[in-house]
Amino acid sequence: MAHVQLTPDELIQEFQSFDDWNDRFQYLIELGDQLEPFPEEERRDENLVQGCQSNVWLVARVVDSDPPRMELLADSDSQLVRGLIAILMILLSGKTPQEVLQTDVESVFRQLELQRHLSRSRSNGFHSMVRRIRQLAEQYLQ
Repeated sequence: MAHVQLTPDELIQEFQSFDDWNDRFQYLIELGDQLEPFPEEERRDENLVQGCQSNVWLVARVVDSDPPRMELLADSDSQLVRGLIAILMILLSGKTPQEVLQTDVESVFRQLELQRHLSRSRSNGFHSMVRRIRQLAEQYLQ
């Protein structure tokens, strides 16, 4: 989980406080810089997210709490993608698998107006990360 402790609403407010894309882009980079370090032993092919232009490693663990919650860890070799990962951490890490499946990530993505500024391949990669996280949540529910 990112060291940044923002709620989804706070994240949206932060993005909306910037007037231009350059400021939003810089904020994305700063969010990515605050990701927790990714364990080197998890940088394996099976943890790579398929469909991303950049390398993205993603793992999920269920924390034994009541109810059990998913803890997500991810990293990328792209600064911009690290920022997108941070957004996903804010939205999904620490939630139950059921809450992960019910979270409308795409709605937040639209509210942040990211689709207007990301290339098609970056947008596709973002959605690939969301799909992977949802697959992991579904596996935990089975």
